[in-house]
Amino acid sequence: MRALLFASCVILTGVSAACADTQGPPVTNETLLPDSAEQMAFGITLILTDAGVRKAVVASDTLLMYDDNTREELKKVTARFYTPAGEQQAVLTSVEGSHSTRLGSMEARGNVLVVSSDGKKLETPQLKYDPSRNEISSDSAFTLTEGEQVTKGIGFVSNPDMTNMRILAAASRTGTQVKIPKR
Repeated sequence: MRALLFASCVILTGVSAACADTQGPPVTNETLLPDSAEQMAFGITLILTDAGVRKAVVASDTLLMYDDNTREELKKVTARFYTPAGEQQAVLTSVEGSHSTRLGSMEARGNVLVVSSDGKKLETPQLKYDPSRNEISSDSAFTLTEGEQVTKGIGFVSNPDMTNMRILAAASRTGTQVKIPKR
């Protein structure tokens, strides 16, 4: 009987100690939306068009909206560029980027890599895309690799598959020789 009484006292003491613990779950001081973001979305896809024609499809891990939903900041960006006939011409990847819903333009930042459908690789820290002109451009240093040829420069303007590129400054090329026709 004494053992039963002792066991009952131990159980009641444990229950009353548990009831006395009124501490709730931990609460964080952080907000869910970083900075002053108005909205936040995960796993999104944007379709960039010009006059109803699909120019690019942009996928992002995270989207944050700012400035009355006119500026979208993107994390882990993949953009696929298309010809007017609907054929994929290049794929862009970057750490982050921005999209202007007013202008329709996009900017990629951080380890930007563009790979054309024929295998050309363009690397730059920053790149802009204008769907109305079907044009990628940058004022940063870049490296373009085409097989054995490596072209380096500062700044360029090109179509997304890099078949028509204009280098703005400090161009150099290594690899296979190129003949420049005389005028």
